Amino acid sequence: MDTGLDFHTAKALLEWQVELGVSEAIGDAPVNRYEEETQPVAAPQSPPVSPPADDPVAGARAAATAAGTLEALCTALAAFEGCDLKRGARSLVFADGTPAARVMVIGEAPGRDEDIRGKPFVGRAGQLLDKMFAAIGLGRDRAAEHGLYITNVLPWRPPQNRDPQPEEVAMMLPFLHRHIELAAPEVIVLMGNHSCGALLGRKGITRLRGNWAEVAGLPALPMFHPAFLLRNPAAKREAWRDLLMLQARLRGDPADG
Repeated sequence: MDTGLDFHTAKALLEWQVELGVSEAIGDAPVNRYEEETQPVAAPQSPPVSPPADDPVAGARAAATAAGTLEALCTALAAFEGCDLKRGARSLVFADGTPAARVMVIGEAPGRDEDIRGKPFVGRAGQLLDKMFAAIGLGRDRAAEHGLYITNVLPWRPPQNRDPQPEEVAMMLPFLHRHIELAAPEVIVLMGNHSCGALLGRKGITRLRGNWAEVAGLPALPMFHPAFLLRNPAAKREAWRDLLMLQARLRGDPADG
């Protein structure tokens, strides 16, 4: 379309419009740039912030604290969805034995046999555990005075029986501490390195075993895990000494540390 303007005149007019703030060559309606400058400029919109993810440890603590009985604690554990181990396990392995027992045994985690049967220490290691405590007159099927109450740090089997992960232990500790409170034993036996790590904050079972410690205000005796004894029969001598220490403590022997 012929506007009657030569090239240099048209170029000068275009430059002048650019200086005035023109940004589009063609618009649907004329724009008054002076009015536009007086309009408040909207603040840039920040992307929406997602609320922080739920804290599984805090959730575990709340659920455990609300449980007033062992039965309620088992129900709370079964309903807890914060631990991925639950999705790969067949059973919740809560406890076995006599709830009012003087001695509470705490192991590491369920294995294959425990996952199938839903009870702790029922495989080869569990059979050895029963024989060990029977030698000093204790058993999971006996009355409170001579009974055992048995549980684990983790209530679900880790895949391929791998070691518990720190975040898994952290999630389960509120339940375990509440478990100890509700069971109210006189003495705790920590079976193996991982239960010592969870409840004492220390590992090195060869150094810890045979030395009394304290868990939740209760005397606690670290011992070799029965699975370790199956692999290392020579260590049964030290395990027998530990059992005699436990027996002396239950009898109130003042010579026992």
